[in-house]
Amino acid sequence: MKDLIAYCGLDCETCDARIATINNDDELRKKTAAEWSRLNQVEIGPEAINCTGCRVAGVKSPYCGNLCPIRQCALKKNVATCGQCDEMAKCEKLAPIVRNNESVRKNLHL
Repeated sequence: MKDLIAYCGLDCETCDARIATINNDDELRKKTAAEWSRLNQVEIGPEAINCTGCRVAGVKSPYCGNLCPIRQCALKKNVATCGQCDEMAKCEKLAPIVRNNESVRKNLHL
């Protein structure tokens, strides 16, 4: 399993927050903050767009670091990804991500 596959199966390597962080790209931070603000219907500032990846050492965005219920659950259960969890098939937190993303199913080996 690639280290940049998040607990939920999303690929952090393709995440604009990670790309902006790695490249110190303030324009991409602004663009990503605006898009995430619109999608989540909450104000997100460009300063929050700093993340090296869900499962790797380094800075995390406020959501990924502290608020993501999937990451918190995986850390508590000490699993590398949700693909290792016995309860994954019935997980209500993970279901919307798996349902809407074929690459997540592949990344979690479903």
